[in-house]
Amino acid sequence: MPPAPLVDDDALERLDDFLASGRVDEDALDLISAHGFMVALAVAPGEIPDDQWLAELFQGEPDYQDPAEREDITGVLRAMKDNGIALLEQGRLPELPFELVLDGVAPEETPIGDWCAGFMEGVFSDESAWFADDEEAAATLLLPFMLLSGLFDDEADMAELAGDTQRLEALTAQLPDLVLDLYLHYRVPPETSGSQKPKPRPKTRAKGKPRR
Repeated sequence: MPPAPLVDDDALERLDDFLASGRVDEDALDLISAHGFMVALAVAPGEIPDDQWLAELFQGEPDYQDPAEREDITGVLRAMKDNGIALLEQGRLPELPFELVLDGVAPEETPIGDWCAGFMEGVFSDESAWFADDEEAAATLLLPFMLLSGLFDDEADMAELAGDTQRLEALTAQLPDLVLDLYLHYRVPPETSGSQKPKPRPKTRAKGKPRR
């Protein structure tokens, strides 16, 4: 089945207008970064309280016009996370809000880089949970997102990888599948003997909020 959107276009447009308004902190995530952030929360091994991730995304409390607007905007964000979980539990891929091609442009200068940076912000919001069980496997699975985000270009080994344009193009094309790989790593236990189908592992509540 083709990738599916997390929410409809009208909901994305309302969220985009709100994030682009002067009523959120200038350091708040934009629409593309927020989409990546919410997909990361859908994949995440730990369940972060709503007030915590909302504060991370908005970098504080937005200036909502009224309670109805607060409910609408936060409802869109929760739907993005919940629908992402539902898709991934069915083995389906999330539709990303941009074309999966770089055309030779550096990832950090494209929506692809913004989306991956937002995804990594979601990882940073509960970093210890992402790396708790198997740090090496987590680092390997997260490497494409780290590389495409441009956040780690100052690190020598990452800078070398960032110069491989063919690798970057291949990783970009694979982003939805890489999201599913992460979900399977964190949320579905290894298949055991017998014919019983594995079920998604429930999330655990986050205990801390380490940040880089």
